[in-house]
Amino acid sequence: MTDLKHLREEVLQANLGIYRAGLVTMHSGNASAVDRHSGRVVIKPSGMDYEKLSADLLVVTDLAGRRIKTGTGGNQPNPSVDLPHHLYVYNHCPDVCGIVHTHSNYATSFALLNRPLPVYLTAMADEFGSEIPCIPYVDNAGDHIGEAIVKYRNSAPAILLAHHGVFTFGSTANAALKSAVMLEDVAKTCHLAMQIGTPSPLPAEEVRKWYVRYHTTYGQPGAAEESE
Repeated sequence: MTDLKHLREEVLQANLGIYRAGLVTMHSGNASAVDRHSGRVVIKPSGMDYEKLSADLLVVTDLAGRRIKTGTGGNQPNPSVDLPHHLYVYNHCPDVCGIVHTHSNYATSFALLNRPLPVYLTAMADEFGSEIPCIPYVDNAGDHIGEAIVKYRNSAPAILLAHHGVFTFGSTANAALKSAVMLEDVAKTCHLAMQIGTPSPLPAEEVRKWYVRYHTTYGQPGAAEESE
């Protein structure tokens, strides 16, 4: 069971991570995590600049979206307006315990064109293992975005939302952060390549080889997996 202090710190670092990596501007985007044992969800406050964030300002709810008083004092800020989408995914995807949402430029350029990102690069095969799907445009009413994410999500820890942006997932908020950073990096390379030619996706069997190697033998024993 993850204690609340640790969960807050994890979510704070994920939010600061997407800001420092240039995946968000001002107060756009957000990161969250859930502790499956307690059912507590921690998420960024709505409309708050990243420079002003602290662990105590993060909002805590249960999986139904009900606020949980945490004894930190003062009035708790309003949670991100994307909280319903995070909650829908947490309630329907038990493998997901961390979510990041950004409007990062290169990945979102593919979302704007309603185009999935095939596995063009070995780095994509490593991290994602399959193409990054793109959800057809959905509005922000109710659970529409969460429903669409669950419907179109594949085995990759990322998805594009047409005319909107990016959601990434992981077993922790840090894992979702890593996928968001790597997605933007490979999307930039793909975008640049498309200015001078037409790339070809890797064959499925090659994607599998790279994915298996990366997730079984890459890195050091007992250490957190790092990007190549």
